[in-house]
Amino acid sequence: MTRSPGPIVSLAILMVAFHHAPASAQIVESVGNRALGMGGAFVAVADDSTATWWNPAGHAAGPFFDVTLGWATTDIENDQPPERHDEAAWVAVATPPIGVSYYHLRIAETGQFRTIAADAAGREDRRAAVPDWSLSASQLGATLVHTLVSDLHVGTTLKYVRASESSGLSDAHNGFDMDLGGLFLKGPIRVGGVVRNVLAAELGAVSLPRQARVGVAFDASRVSSRNVLVAFDADVAAYDTPYGERRVIAIGTEGWALGRRVGMRAGARFNTVGLEEQAYTVGASVAVRSGIFVDGHGVFGGADDESGWGIGARVTF
Repeated sequence: MTRSPGPIVSLAILMVAFHHAPASAQIVESVGNRALGMGGAFVAVADDSTATWWNPAGHAAGPFFDVTLGWATTDIENDQPPERHDEAAWVAVATPPIGVSYYHLRIAETGQFRTIAADAAGREDRRAAVPDWSLSASQLGATLVHTLVSDLHVGTTLKYVRASESSGLSDAHNGFDMDLGGLFLKGPIRVGGVVRNVLAAELGAVSLPRQARVGVAFDASRVSSRNVLVAFDADVAAYDTPYGERRVIAIGTEGWALGRRVGMRAGARFNTVGLEEQAYTVGASVAVRSGIFVDGHGVFGGADDESGWGIGARVTF
C-alpha cells in the first residue's frame, strides 16, 4: 500500500515549489505602532506620518508637522517547520500637503526540512535541512495630498522599491510603484480607502501584490467629551504573501486620557482565507513632553503561537 505524504513532506514540497515562483513582498500590517496596536484597523484613522503607508490621504486631516521613527518584530512558531520572523523599521515625515518616508522590511523562514528518502524498513523518512530563506524590501516614498471638496481628500505615495530574496534565484532589483488613498470626514465619521502597489511591480523574483482596503471609524471626541475612537478595516480582495493568501478584517480602538498625554489601544485581526490566522493586539503612547510621544505595541497569536512587539518615537504639533 502506498503511503500518503505526511504533513511535513507536503509542506516541504509546497515550499520548494514556492521558491521557484515570484515571491510576494509586503504585508499591510507591517508598520506603525499606533496602527499595529489597533490590530491594523487604521485606513480611516491614519493621521500621523505613517499615513504614507496606510492611507496617503490621511495627511490632510493630520497635524501641521509629524515625524515618526519605529521598529517592529513578529515571530510565528508553527507546530511544524518552517518558523517565521518578520521585522520592519521606518522613518516618516509629513506636513500637509507633502510627506517623505522610508520603510525597510525583512521576512525570514527558519527550520525548514526536505524529505530525501525513507529508510530500508520504510519506518521513517530521512530529512535534510533546507537553507534558510529571507526576503528583504526597502521603500523610499514621496506623498502628495489634495483636497477635492470640503471633507473629501485624496493622496498618493510615489515610491521607489528595492527588493531581493536570499535563495540565490535573483539579485536585488529596483522598481517604481504607487499607492492611492481617499478619506472622507463628516462629524465623528471617518471613511477611508487605499489601493497599495497599484502597478503590482515585478522586481525580479519579487513581486509587490496589489492590495485594496477600506475602513470606517467613529471618533467620539467630535461629538462628546470622550476621547475614544473605534475603527474597522477590511481587505477588498485577497492577495498573495510568502505564507499564502491573505484577506484581513480588523477592528481596533484608541482612547486618550490626562489631556492626551496617555493613549491606550487594543485590536484584533482575522485572516479569512489561507491559513486563517488570528491575532490580538495592545498598544500605548506616553507623552514625555508636549508633542513628543513614545509609542509601543504588542501582538499575541491565536491559531499559531504568534508574538511580537514594537517601539517608536513620534514628534507632532
